[in-house]
Amino acid sequence: MDVALFRLPDGRAWLGLGPFTETNVQPPCTAFYINDFDLTDSKPWKIPQQLVEVMPGTLPPETDLRVRWDKPITEWFKMAFRRIRREVLAHRLEKMVPVLTKKGHVMEGSIDSLLHRIASAGNGGWGYARVKGDTGFAGITPELLFEQKGRSIQTMALAGTAKPGDDETFLRDSKEIEEHEIVVRFIEEILNGVGTVNRGQRGILETSGLRHFRTPLSATLSIDLGADELVRLLHPTPAVGCLPRTPEWLAKLREYREMLKVPGFFGAPFGFAHEGTVHMTVAIRGIGWQDKELSLSSGCGVVGGSAFDHEWRELRLKRESVARMLGL
Repeated sequence: MDVALFRLPDGRAWLGLGPFTETNVQPPCTAFYINDFDLTDSKPWKIPQQLVEVMPGTLPPETDLRVRWDKPITEWFKMAFRRIRREVLAHRLEKMVPVLTKKGHVMEGSIDSLLHRIASAGNGGWGYARVKGDTGFAGITPELLFEQKGRSIQTMALAGTAKPGDDETFLRDSKEIEEHEIVVRFIEEILNGVGTVNRGQRGILETSGLRHFRTPLSATLSIDLGADELVRLLHPTPAVGCLPRTPEWLAKLREYREMLKVPGFFGAPFGFAHEGTVHMTVAIRGIGWQDKELSLSSGCGVVGGSAFDHEWRELRLKRESVARMLGL
């Protein structure tokens, strides 16, 4: 199998069939943008040999998947968390996102059936998948990096997490607000450098059993920028990366991701250019696999008000939401 899948929140979905032609610049035709977190693929645009709009019967039939999950190993994550928090409290670092990855093994069923679940899911997120042979990744993300149509940009800040419950308590949570506002400020500053930005009101997005702070932002670019340039300007936002986003701290972020064995797709941009619009998402809330071995990752933003027990619970809630959403 050699396919890519993208689904919009309105339910429309497309399946790209390989072999794919790869190019370093956005082509004039429909194409997928697939890269890793560090943007190491010099030809991230993937042009399918054939593009199929997903309809009933397009994808392999859905089958039951039974997975045995291993208990996550905590020691390395605790070390990363404590080091990051120490830097934050010393005011050398404002925020960084460490990631914990849980391993699993498919005991029964075909992993290909996940394509059916992602294409038909009704939670309003963006579905994404890339499968090549027995390797792949797939998920349903609530986070949009940007949507571009000419010089018009739509984006969002999505950070701050809680389980459903008391809205008033969440709306007053200073730690979650701090984490969210760091992301908003970063996106505003980046886009103000290339255009005129409008910021919407902070609200709550509830999806897959979790709630997040969400602030919509839009911009009109004052210069012509392609999707590739916008990716490099915005990725990684502090929602999945770090602030300040200097070479020194990005190198430290990569060091932690390598130490924690984070899959390359997690937090990376995943996009779809179709009919004059580029939809570029952040590949979270998903799983990766090699043959029957699975990886399920979740991250948390460490800021001044972070406490380990709280963040550990958030990581578990995020993993549980993905497992529930994908029927795992």
